[in-house]
Amino acid sequence: MDFGGGSILILLLTLFMNFEQHVAQATNLLFFVPAAIVSIILNSKRKNINYKNAIIITIFGIIGASIGAIISKQMHVTILRKLFGVFLLVICMFEIRSYCIMYIKGKNKT
Repeated sequence: MDFGGGSILILLLTLFMNFEQHVAQATNLLFFVPAAIVSIILNSKRKNINYKNAIIITIFGIIGASIGAIISKQMHVTILRKLFGVFLLVICMFEIRSYCIMYIKGKNKT
């Protein structure tokens, strides 16, 4: 897993530009969609896409995004910000853990 630019963009928009969490997430999508389209086109030309898996992931992604949007719309912005912060901390911990595991495995090979 990786911290994407969207996570950082949302953080910057909410902290420094005083965007509400909902608006920051919507703005992030505006940046994400064109990048995703270009990525799909390039990876499709390189035959890097398993379309069967992509369709399944897309369907569940749309369902999850729809449910998330409905839930987040009902939440107070303060709670949504705190949950997003917790989410980023959890992702950060997984990143640090995976880096440590890779580092230890690399050390054991030498």
